[in-house]
Amino acid sequence: MAATLTDRVFFKDRKFEFTLNPGPFNVKEHVLVTIFANSGASNPYAIHIVSAVKIFYKKRMSFLVALLVVFTTQVLGFGWAGVFRRYLVEPAAMWWPQNLVQVSLFRALHEKEERAKGRLTRNQFFLIAFVCSFSYYVLPGYLFPALTSVSWLCWVFPTSILAHQLGSGLRGLGVGAIGFDWSSISAYLGSPLASPWFATVNIAAGFTIFMYIIVPIAYWLNLFKAKNFPIFSDGLFTSTGQNYNISAIIDSNFHIDMEAYEREGPLYLSTLFAMSYGVGFACLTATVVHVILFHGREILQLSKSAFQEKKMDVHTKLMRKYKQVPEWWFICILVVNIAATIFTCQYYNDQLQLPWWGVLLACFLAIFFTLPVGVIAATTNQTPALNVITEYIIGYIYPGYPVANICFKVYGYISMKQGITFLQDFKLGHYMKIPPRAMFIAQVGGTIIAAFAHLGTAWWLMDTVPDICDRELLPTGSPWTCPGDHVFYDASVIWGLIGPRRIFGDLGYYSTINWFFLAGAISPVLVWLAAKAFPNKPWIKLITMPVIFGAVVNMPPATAVNYTSWILIGFASGFIAYRYYRGWWSCHNYVLSGALDAGLAFMGVLLYLCLGMEHVSLSWWGSESDRCPLASCPTNPGIIVKGCPVF
Repeated sequence: MAATLTDRVFFKDRKFEFTLNPGPFNVKEHVLVTIFANSGASNPYAIHIVSAVKIFYKKRMSFLVALLVVFTTQVLGFGWAGVFRRYLVEPAAMWWPQNLVQVSLFRALHEKEERAKGRLTRNQFFLIAFVCSFSYYVLPGYLFPALTSVSWLCWVFPTSILAHQLGSGLRGLGVGAIGFDWSSISAYLGSPLASPWFATVNIAAGFTIFMYIIVPIAYWLNLFKAKNFPIFSDGLFTSTGQNYNISAIIDSNFHIDMEAYEREGPLYLSTLFAMSYGVGFACLTATVVHVILFHGREILQLSKSAFQEKKMDVHTKLMRKYKQVPEWWFICILVVNIAATIFTCQYYNDQLQLPWWGVLLACFLAIFFTLPVGVIAATTNQTPALNVITEYIIGYIYPGYPVANICFKVYGYISMKQGITFLQDFKLGHYMKIPPRAMFIAQVGGTIIAAFAHLGTAWWLMDTVPDICDRELLPTGSPWTCPGDHVFYDASVIWGLIGPRRIFGDLGYYSTINWFFLAGAISPVLVWLAAKAFPNKPWIKLITMPVIFGAVVNMPPATAVNYTSWILIGFASGFIAYRYYRGWWSCHNYVLSGALDAGLAFMGVLLYLCLGMEHVSLSWWGSESDRCPLASCPTNPGIIVKGCPVF
């Protein structure tokens, strides 16, 4: 385009001088486009509110209300990011590992590199890996979906419930299960190639302890009537193992009907689902204590020198040459957005249920947890999921209102998570020396456009896809099962409609799980004491309890095969390649990660546009993932479930 467009200068030597030809496309423009896209790349979590209300509860929510919720959530996160820039972007210790993938990719695409004899340049390597990823994804994405989870134990023992429970990668413990689908591998933990080796080890330890010690012991000891239900499920059950009829306990005002609830009886969870909430409790307290013990002094020093130019790394010094974004820009966005959020929740209270004080409390939780969660994310590439604390608090204070609960969660936790994403982009611009004001405009623009694009697409799908998210009515192999939306809906029932007191409190069956709060608080203290007692063993400081606990908080909807495959690739990259093939790793590891992501993205879009929209599908042995139907069967005598043997 630079060679084709006119280089004529319009309004030359005037205030509004411009040209249609900015010159060759350079790396900074490329980074700015990427930051613009990153601002809206992930699906806004607030859309789960829309799906929960419209699809699962089958209640009314207007498009305007949905748009206001999505928009205010996204922009609220931008305000938190501006407040914590000094702590999570400028310090060199906050290095954000995922950004190294993008930095390596930009360098490969824009820097001229001499090709060594018998070797590939990074650009050539990227193109080859991209083509391979693009071509390969047609197999797990369309032709051979069984590659998503290869559970060989189920093939060897097709009639054994125990073998299916142990071997299923999608509905069991995933012993020996492995996936050959990059979209599945990187779905919940990000790219394993971008994870620091110490973080990979922490995640592997957390997954192993949880999946192969805690869950099996709880299940086979029949804790919480575990054998009445599947070992791995995001479903909600009655005491007899049947699906809980949620619509029967909701009155006409979208509030819990206590008489109906007493008739239906208490709500029960699968073993893994219940234990994952316990681990979430531990992750919450572990995150706060870990950051205080291991990073508290550094945060205090940064607070004291907030208006001084001390201990700046080279990137920060270079960035100071640009015109900075004033702090008041972010403060104004934050104040205006909080006011808009309060107005939205009050004016449309019949649809959102959240009172004005709930918005302020959610903002307080978000600003409190952004710093500790940001520190963990910036140093380990893992973001602890602390949504459970928002659900727990509002569930106790304001029980019986499911939409209020999920709105509180979105404003309290998801706005913080969105802020973490913006901070990661700030650091990317920091590394690549992007003018801060240009970056600010790109992020704001990307956020606004994404809110309309994502909600519009989701609304269209909800209106056009028959039986979307209904697993019983959808055909086998359908991509519209909505696992994330199911978990979100389940959480709204557990924490909002029924309330934590009737499940995890003094009126509930799972009250002992609250001890995980204490375990999470104590564990970082033990690591800190060990590090002090053995200063000559630096590996002790790399034990990161929030990452160990937070490794499995995405389960469900994440499954065992998502972790087993991720850990194997992380081991191959972070240990084998890094230790024994350091030259290849430093040159190609992050480039490979970017190429795999890019190839998958392009083929995924192509498959949907060409085949998915036309409902063209294949039906054969390889179309069914996992092939472990008995993994979801209960094993207690007398429990009758369709498709399962009765003991």
